[in-house]
Amino acid sequence: MDCYNKFAHIYDKLIRVDVDYKNWSEFIVSKCIENNIEFDDYLDLACGTGNLTENLCPKFKNTWAVDLSEEMLSEADNKFRKKGLKANFICQDISELDINKKFDLITCCLDSTNYIIDERALKRYFKSVGNLLKDNGIFIFDVNSYYKLSEVLGNNDFSYDDDDVFYYWENSFEDDIVSMYISFFVKDGSMYRRFNEEHEEKAYRNEAIDYYLKEGQLNVVNRIDCYSDKEINEKTERITYVVSRR
Repeated sequence: MDCYNKFAHIYDKLIRVDVDYKNWSEFIVSKCIENNIEFDDYLDLACGTGNLTENLCPKFKNTWAVDLSEEMLSEADNKFRKKGLKANFICQDISELDINKKFDLITCCLDSTNYIIDERALKRYFKSVGNLLKDNGIFIFDVNSYYKLSEVLGNNDFSYDDDDVFYYWENSFEDDIVSMYISFFVKDGSMYRRFNEEHEEKAYRNEAIDYYLKEGQLNVVNRIDCYSDKEINEKTERITYVVSRR
């Protein structure tokens, strides 16, 4: 699957339309305080271009960030250098983590967990996170809900258009997996350059997430609606988990 490669350089422009990283970061910090964690070592998984990482990095003594895309990590590294921030960027698959350190806080946001299609890989991922957490550490991540992937994205099409970027997004949903095919047209002088992205996300039911967290020796502290204190319901689209070691 060709994910987040040519897309990396326009990612920030598009994603900031829908995501308030400042509010998400403030929520995460509040949960850290609530759970009495130390602000020493932070790990951001599937960090992308570092939008969440850059907001939380100044709160911690040391920051690590992992992503599978070298292009995304390059964008993040450039951003950090310009802002005078320091982080250790690592190119790894989050379902195959190999980091010799433990962390007070681990995050994995913006439905990156849904990109783990194979349930054996999901089990490895949660087990690795459990091993990387300090005894009093917490793991905060979110998933696109089963409702969102099956009903909102599902077999639907979307488009976006401004002066610099146009994209057309076609989805198909089958066997709990939404396949996304996106064609981008990005302005380059008087021309538009076209490239395509293909993505897949798996729709996990809450019971399955809970089961694999338990298998990874992780315990659900809170399950809430999109980085707020609202309870989830049958039409919640983004579920945020706050998790601790068992």
